[in-house]
Amino acid sequence: MSKYEIQFLTAAVHAFGQRFAMTRQAAYNYLREHKGLAFLIEFYDVEHLQSMDETIDDLLLVCKKNGGALA
Repeated sequence: MSKYEIQFLTAAVHAFGQRFAMTRQAAYNYLREHKGLAFLIEFYDVEHLQSMDETIDDLLLVCKKNGGALA
C-alpha cells in the first residue's frame, strides 16, 4: 500500500466520521466491520478520483449492503 493510499484512507475515515458525528475510532471500526475499508482499498484507483462526498456516499451503500445501519 502506498503512502497516497494510506493518506486517502485516513481522510476518508475522518470525513465519514464527521458526516455521521462519530469519532475516528468509531468510524474506522464501523467501516472495517461492514467492509467499507476493504472497498476503499480494492477500488482506490476509482474512488480517489471522486469528491470525498461521493466516496462517502459509496461507502454508505457498501456498508448498508454488508449490514450497516447508518442513515
